[in-house]
Amino acid sequence: MTGPGHATLLEDLSERGYAIIPNFLSVQQLARVNELFDDMLGTRSGRNNFEGNLTERIYTLVARDQVFQDIAQDPRIMALCDEVFMPNYLLTASQAIVISPGETPQPWHTDDNFYPIPRPRPMISLSTIVAVEPFTATNGGTEIIPGSHLWGDKEMEGYYSSGDTEADPQFAARLTGTECTVEMAAGSCLVFAGTLLHRGGANRGTGTRRALSNQYCQPWARTQESFFLGIPQTEAAKMSAKIQSLLGYSIHPPFMGQVTASHPLKSLRDGFVPPAFRTADGL
Repeated sequence: MTGPGHATLLEDLSERGYAIIPNFLSVQQLARVNELFDDMLGTRSGRNNFEGNLTERIYTLVARDQVFQDIAQDPRIMALCDEVFMPNYLLTASQAIVISPGETPQPWHTDDNFYPIPRPRPMISLSTIVAVEPFTATNGGTEIIPGSHLWGDKEMEGYYSSGDTEADPQFAARLTGTECTVEMAAGSCLVFAGTLLHRGGANRGTGTRRALSNQYCQPWARTQESFFLGIPQTEAAKMSAKIQSLLGYSIHPPFMGQVTASHPLKSLRDGFVPPAFRTADGL
């Protein structure tokens, strides 16, 4: 695996709001991901314009195979998270995103739009999008607005901010000519600030655009996916210590994340019962 060094990635994130890591996946990882996608895809169509009516998403991807756990805890991404977040940062979303021919562009949005903290602000979340097939301007390659991670609230007025509102059409019109499409080879990874405006592009081609996205957030922020409910404890218990921490089986000092005054890792032990629910005979 080759690509820009850690310092270059941090500089690009700071100045442009995004960076690209070529050859992020090994040949073996890419083949395995495509094999799994072949098995999993075909049953989950999008439900609205934001998810994409012709886009298929598979959530809780991190729990579906070891290769997805390896990608989620990739040392290069963890090193970036170590720099921009407090310790005990979390995985907030893990999903496959497959854009089919005929799909329209997503609304322009940011991945941290549900955190009501005035902009400009430091990163609360960091996103990755990994190309499982090549990204092009024709097949729905991710579109970004470079530098928009530094914009204030006034500059963001009218954008798509939640599932309950539609973006102001004038907002998209104002952005025309400032966007660029991320074109990258299969196996490459786009890393970007949660404050960066972006969207899945229109797929005007004849084939799909396969991708997977892992997103990370500060340890005090609520995650998009509730992994405690989405991943059985018996499965979480088999995962690496790093993945367990990313899922929230950790304590952010002094006691955020505790389970009835116990460390959440204890809940992964066989027979664990929270103290409040124990009976006199210990059951």
